[in-house]
Amino acid sequence: MKINILGTATTEFGELWKTSPRELARVAIQGALKDAGKRPKDIDALFVGNMLAGIFGNQANLGSLFCEELGVNVPASHVEAACASGGLALHNAINSLLAGRYNTVLVLGVEKMTDSSQDEVTAGLMAAGSDEERQAGVTFPGIYALMAQAYMSEYNVTEEELAAVSVKNHFHGSLNDKAQFRRIITVEDVMRSGKIADPLKLLDCSPISDGASAVVISTETSKNSKPVFITASEVATDTLSLHDRQSFTTLSSVVRASQAAYKKVGIKASGVDVAEIHDCFSIAEAIATEDLGFSKRGEGAKDIANGRMTIGKGKIITNPSGGLKACGHPVGATGIKQIVEITQHLRGEAGARQVRGAKIGLTHNVGGSGAIAVIHILQN
Repeated sequence: MKINILGTATTEFGELWKTSPRELARVAIQGALKDAGKRPKDIDALFVGNMLAGIFGNQANLGSLFCEELGVNVPASHVEAACASGGLALHNAINSLLAGRYNTVLVLGVEKMTDSSQDEVTAGLMAAGSDEERQAGVTFPGIYALMAQAYMSEYNVTEEELAAVSVKNHFHGSLNDKAQFRRIITVEDVMRSGKIADPLKLLDCSPISDGASAVVISTETSKNSKPVFITASEVATDTLSLHDRQSFTTLSSVVRASQAAYKKVGIKASGVDVAEIHDCFSIAEAIATEDLGFSKRGEGAKDIANGRMTIGKGKIITNPSGGLKACGHPVGATGIKQIVEITQHLRGEAGARQVRGAKIGLTHNVGGSGAIAVIHILQN
């Protein structure tokens, strides 16, 4: 598989009160088309990743909505997979190219969350949970807190070591002009922040965000001086409920999808130079580094705390954008933003946060507490 990334773009992420979903989409779409050197009429199909528009905005016909914004009448579809909506939209778009149905398609990830109250957002996100979890009144901070408690107990990991995930990602976010939070924080800042669900604190949790990202992918040859290709796109699923799984300290969906991706490309985890990881909570990145094979079991949080995944220090750099924690997490856009970020590094266009010599990148996009995982590998 060799899918060309012709163009990418992302809006700023954050509390974009004065910007509508249409405006967010317009900025991302126009930016990606310009980067690709394409016009709307060159697009054969549109794939939209979004989770919450039907819940918050009472608008679920997003394919047609954004075709209208694009000014075309091409086939379009809305893909929903909780917080992995963007990643799955891209996966489906890639499959349409591999099937020979289209030559060039646009993939948009978009979410507008901050117009709703915190309680409404919390309830809306739990649409990705199981019936049992919702009936018990559990929220995703609570679910991931259970994972954190199990992980800390099983591997003798401290709260301070877990806090290092957020510290790293805020440092990276301080280098990203599109990030929601660009302020460097310390372990002490994390420890002093309010408790959300023990042991997770406010600064262990990704924020409520608005934003949009877009990519143009094609079977055509890229005209960029440093072309970037998607060479693997894999998806795996697991149970909706955390309590139905054999372990709280690994996501089997991530393990299976990443192993399939490595096999398809013919590399090991150690061959990855840079990765965007779905750090909806600090514990999520610690576990992901192990599920992806970047760290040994029980050593993910410790490796991060020791700087082994920090720009300028580590071998495999994770979340150079700032991740979901610092860059922001407009849930439908996240999976596409990850692709935009990795593309910039492989092109050598990431500026102050550039991972030097990056040739192989990975994106890790998760829905729910691991009920679905989407892994992409990019190369140049």
